[in-house]
Amino acid sequence: MEQVDTTVGPALGTDLAALQEKAAEAARLLRLLSNERRLLVLCHLVAEGEMTVGALAQAVDLSQPALSQHLALLREEGLVATRKEAQAVFYRLADPRAARVLALLRDIYCPPEA
Repeated sequence: MEQVDTTVGPALGTDLAALQEKAAEAARLLRLLSNERRLLVLCHLVAEGEMTVGALAQAVDLSQPALSQHLALLREEGLVATRKEAQAVFYRLADPRAARVLALLRDIYCPPEA
């Protein structure tokens, strides 16, 4: 079995009090990212910058009503923001912490081909 490197950063071991204060906030973000469809929505928004509901529904293979429920939750929690242009509503990633977590997930699960 491979040894796990537990050194995730110099501050983690010395600043557990700060982590304890932010644990609920971190858990909330991870809970939002724990749904596969929401995770895919956010990944597409990272890749494309912004997308309409129709384009997102097609990209993640969800009906518009189902996608709208996910987007409403993400919007309420501040992970995405909207911009309206005529009849189209464009969504974009709005939380820099979520962007950092998504980048880390990409690095772990989708590393560039060596």
